[in-house]
Amino acid sequence: MRMKGQVAVVTGGAGGIGRAIAQRFAQEGAKVAVVDISLLGAQEAVGAIQAGGGSAMAVEMDVADEAMVEQGIRTVLDAWHRIDTLVTCAGYQHIALVEDLKLEDWKRMLAVHLDGAFLVTRACLRNMYKQEHGGAILYLGSVHAYEASPLKAPYVAAKHGLLGLARVVAKEGAHRRVRTNVLCPGPVRTRLVERQIPEQAEQLGITEEEVVHKVLLRGTLDGEFTALGDVAETAVFLATFPSNALSGQSILVSHGWHMQ
Repeated sequence: MRMKGQVAVVTGGAGGIGRAIAQRFAQEGAKVAVVDISLLGAQEAVGAIQAGGGSAMAVEMDVADEAMVEQGIRTVLDAWHRIDTLVTCAGYQHIALVEDLKLEDWKRMLAVHLDGAFLVTRACLRNMYKQEHGGAILYLGSVHAYEASPLKAPYVAAKHGLLGLARVVAKEGAHRRVRTNVLCPGPVRTRLVERQIPEQAEQLGITEEEVVHKVLLRGTLDGEFTALGDVAETAVFLATFPSNALSGQSILVSHGWHMQ
């Protein structure tokens, strides 16, 4: 129970990596605010946590909407009076060549992935700075924070941007005991990734099997997808690390897809 008595906010918590992290935090004793643009999805995730004996609440939020972010974080604070850990997992993917990419799609991708991370960070920081023990902020990055792939320009740009945001917040927050790190998984076989496979096959003119082995897993050491459990366990490690010795860093969980 490494997070007993703590409160965690997980955006994009209704599914995929966000849901796995929310469930793992609850198993470690945290009260978890499952934040998602889909209230029904958040409620389903909360139900699963509660069925396992954990404590959770659902919060509807479009992370790119400043007013919704401020209200959502206030809802958590009104209920539980503290926020110890923030994990920003809200995001989606858009597949297109740069020459075909619409500006509105570029802007929306950056708004969700990067503006959203900023908005929830700012809202949570104001509370963490008031706490003697500070807090931990964990951004969901990607191997695409270091590597580029065709068809994913706004996603790659946003994930690169998260590294910069995390490093600035680490420097600003250090004297108030707020740590920030970026968790960078390799491809995880979530619904988001499953939807990309036929899209990339069509764009690249190859089979779906070739997309899996020659595109998604081409840089791994063993040709394996990253497991949700491995990502969630790393998130617990980063959330509970006891000092600023580990702050402003990025941790790759990618089967060697990228090495530092």
